[in-house]
Amino acid sequence: MKDSDTMILPRLGSAEASVEDPWGEGHGVPAPGRPATDAPRWRTAAWLVPALLMGALSVVGAGAPGLRTEELATWARANSSWRDNWSLLHSSDATEAPYHLLMRAWAEVFGSSDLALRAPSMLAMTAAAALVGVLAARMFAPATGVLAGVLFALLPTSTRYAQEAQPYALTLLAAVFATLLLVPAIDRPWFWRFARYAGAVALLGLGNVVALLLLVGHGWAVFAFRRDKALRWLAAALAGALPAAALLWLAAPHGVSLARNAHPSLSALAAAPRELFGVAALGAVLLALALFSLPLRYSAAVCTAWAVVPPLGLLLVAQVTPVWLPQYLLFTLPAWAMLGAAALSRARLGWAAGVLAAIAVIGVPAQADLREPDGHQQASRRLAAVVERRLQPNDGAVYGSSDAGDGRVGRDLVAHYLPADRRPRDVLATGPQRADGLGPVAECADVAGCLRGTRRLWVIRLGERADPVQGIGGAKERLLRTRYQVAQVWRLTGLTLALLVNERSDL
Repeated sequence: MKDSDTMILPRLGSAEASVEDPWGEGHGVPAPGRPATDAPRWRTAAWLVPALLMGALSVVGAGAPGLRTEELATWARANSSWRDNWSLLHSSDATEAPYHLLMRAWAEVFGSSDLALRAPSMLAMTAAAALVGVLAARMFAPATGVLAGVLFALLPTSTRYAQEAQPYALTLLAAVFATLLLVPAIDRPWFWRFARYAGAVALLGLGNVVALLLLVGHGWAVFAFRRDKALRWLAAALAGALPAAALLWLAAPHGVSLARNAHPSLSALAAAPRELFGVAALGAVLLALALFSLPLRYSAAVCTAWAVVPPLGLLLVAQVTPVWLPQYLLFTLPAWAMLGAAALSRARLGWAAGVLAAIAVIGVPAQADLREPDGHQQASRRLAAVVERRLQPNDGAVYGSSDAGDGRVGRDLVAHYLPADRRPRDVLATGPQRADGLGPVAECADVAGCLRGTRRLWVIRLGERADPVQGIGGAKERLLRTRYQVAQVWRLTGLTLALLVNERSDL
């Protein structure tokens, strides 16, 4: 083999697993003509360097962006009763119940501030970066592990979802953990190894049932290279998928809700690389690197199946039901990072360092944007600040009629960011917001009577709307148009805030 095909640091060893050890288990059997690669300092660096980098990128600026719609739902659940959270199991959102129960327990100990709610995702993504390094070191070589973990940490989406109070980071961690356990289970098929693998698959499905598409990629690799172990793998995979199947069974009578109105249109597919990698150019770079890694036949096959098969599977499923969301594919990022690292590990040090630097530079604008007040695509904290600064005694608030949209988000936003004595009065509400943990807030039928005596109204809507009143609800919209004038409108990222004033004397 030519010198140009050696690792970044040639003395570290083979860039691909040997034929005798095709799954890259790392048993110390180097490829012919290559030295051993078991230097403890490099195996330590394979997990420590990515963990430190990912941890630092996760923490910096984590509290700056306001909570977006889905995060506000997490906050609401974290502050609801245990009974209300358990009731999710008997609704269309049953698949979300495990995460919300976890966050309810977390908030019991650590509170429900923005940072507290995002901390589990930060920890999960940091652990995932470390495991990406471990897995790549095991499947390829220690230096490849360092590169893979660093590549993964540098992707803007890794930071984005490390700083978001949603289950995606935990799901990604479970995907890496399951793949890490698959390799030794297939190499030495003992019962307890498959049992641990089944446990990791169970965590994966409880995090996000769509992420079980990873099993299709695992299955392809097993049937391609370890067909004699296929039945044992299949039994473990099915056992691990049972908890997620139970959640789907509980949700089925109410209509399973995975991703409303998420169809794979041409525009959505075109935006997928940017949504998945943070910057479309980074997707192109990783794809090009992945193509160069394919000659590393055995280990790269596992990563390729992990990276490519789940998106294809999701696209097929999305033809039947609305389930196409790029964040559902976040768990494939480690595979892309490992394929890219496998290609870089075959280059000289200067080339590899240059590509890493280019990836970091390309991602800088996206990394900076993530830490802005509207970095999560909704300027919720800025909106609350506008209301608090301009609030006057006896101000009221009116929200959209749909609890799945304007109503829920607006009420949660006000309740989370404004203290009780600095909030506009919810003039139409006749009951608590989370009366049963599921239903919308009850509003009075006599809209005109409930509005009587309120001169100024605040209206909070999702999206940046030209008309802040349009579509807010039939009776409400008619009365607001006839009795109130729009005094001022603030169109913040992802949200619209309007102040309506009634100048009539007969309030």
